[in-house]
Amino acid sequence: MILITGASGVVGRQVMNQLVHEGTTVTAVTRGTGDARFPDGVAVVRGDLFHPEWIEAALEGVEALQISPRATGPGLGELLRLAAARGVRRAVLLSATTVEYPAGEARFAARFKHAEELVRNSGLDWTILRLADFAANALAWAPQIRAGDVVRGAYARAATSPLHEADIAGVAVHALRGSLRKEAIHTLTGPQSLDQVEKVRLIGTAIGRALSFQELPPEQVRQGMLAQGLSEEIPARLLGSLADYAERPGPTTSTVEDLLGRPALTFADWAHDNAPAFGG
Repeated sequence: MILITGASGVVGRQVMNQLVHEGTTVTAVTRGTGDARFPDGVAVVRGDLFHPEWIEAALEGVEALQISPRATGPGLGELLRLAAARGVRRAVLLSATTVEYPAGEARFAARFKHAEELVRNSGLDWTILRLADFAANALAWAPQIRAGDVVRGAYARAATSPLHEADIAGVAVHALRGSLRKEAIHTLTGPQSLDQVEKVRLIGTAIGRALSFQELPPEQVRQGMLAQGLSEEIPARLLGSLADYAERPGPTTSTVEDLLGRPALTFADWAHDNAPAFGG
């Protein structure tokens, strides 16, 4: 059995889908109390992993767990202790490339670095996946694109190598199954560095419309996000990273292809897969 934390997230859902398709028993952990739908056959447990003592019974029979630090927060150390005590063998951590390639405010990378240290010292076999910018972050543009042909945001020339969630899941599934080398860190990115102008253009191609990106002052974007009710942390995380990526593009690696034995999916692939979200 494999246990997935952050199961309601983009990556968690992809991992569950792949594991279920392969016939693996999966337990999904989610903090939500709503009607989020999970694949048939997935056991769902609900609770706050910031205080994970309640999950001990659900760890019975679990061979490996996938860890999202945002889902576990300060409870990660205790979760790992409980997992080791219950005989869990492997942990796969979803970390970030900013641990190795700094970008944005240091406090955000420090959280991932701390999570990596906890996993490495857990006594479990471990794999750390340092993940680049998710292609799915572009879904934040969907309301603007459905409403018109211009995406407005800060730092038009900020460049990353966006990573398709299906590729993250493909590597994670291999790690959860124990198919990858133990005690290894893998830096996963998409295959091509793209700035925001090019990402918007590729979404337009996928939905058959000519889209453009209009650059706005970062402070205007920050105030707009706060006016939508978002916490201070969200624009701080986003704008800090974009500012650095405008000066120095994020990393590009071949690790996905090396591990999966096929080319990494492109942002154009992702845009095509998600065209309905943008009105396509």
